[in-house]
Amino acid sequence: MSLKISAARLAAYRARTYRTTPRLRLKSKEEAVRFVDERGFVYFWPIKGVTLPSLWAAVVGNRPVADAHDDPGHVTWGWKDSMLGERQWYYAKLLRKKATMVSPSVAPYFYALSQNFGSPEEDYLLQYEQGALTHEAKTVYEALLREGRLDSVALRKAARLADARFNRALDELQADCKILPVGVAQAGAWRYAFIYDLVTRHYPPLPAQARAIGLRGARQKLAELYFRSVGAAQLRDLTTLFGWKAAEATAAVEALAQSGVLRLGLSLDGEAGEWFALAGL
Repeated sequence: MSLKISAARLAAYRARTYRTTPRLRLKSKEEAVRFVDERGFVYFWPIKGVTLPSLWAAVVGNRPVADAHDDPGHVTWGWKDSMLGERQWYYAKLLRKKATMVSPSVAPYFYALSQNFGSPEEDYLLQYEQGALTHEAKTVYEALLREGRLDSVALRKAARLADARFNRALDELQADCKILPVGVAQAGAWRYAFIYDLVTRHYPPLPAQARAIGLRGARQKLAELYFRSVGAAQLRDLTTLFGWKAAEATAAVEALAQSGVLRLGLSLDGEAGEWFALAGL
């Protein structure tokens, strides 16, 4: 008979790590930076169907993202935009192609799992030849490679792509740690446009830092950070969030169990299936 995890205890743990209790909520961008460093990586917004802390919830608690532009929670926009070029966090549409904030110390582990192998002028061509990179993404990447950082309006013109195809290319390139927003320009109809650059140009040490990590080490580190944020999860939570194969996620979980970080074969009150949880939970 499997050991049970208390749903109430898990909820209390997440309230602390997610900073959703009034006493722990973030009140400044400096606190936001420390929050991202503590957690390793968080979402900017909460994402439906994905268990992960978010900057929004750490500021306003567990409530839906507000439509009203003057909602106090939208102070996070200013924090995010003002920090884009300061390298105090890595911001891009990374996990599930959704806006993700990553501690600089953790960014090499994500880069280690990407399809980048240290040669920004050649890696993308190899991917394209293998069918692992779309033509649209190749075109956008080459525009940045050729012309340097560009705001999204100028970049779309340089790539000669319609909006929908251009936006899909941006998402594809960000998810594979190839490009990221590094600032905001007063461009376009809304006088607001992200400025994009190559990851290797904005974070030159990143390829060398990632090279020494390895795939298994990267997955184990990211899985550990994930569990330290959420407390307990199922295998499908890992595969959903990171896009890993079941065998890859299983190997990471088993390694964490062997090192004493996790306990396996658990159940959660009112939930079906096997759960994994921090040993101290």
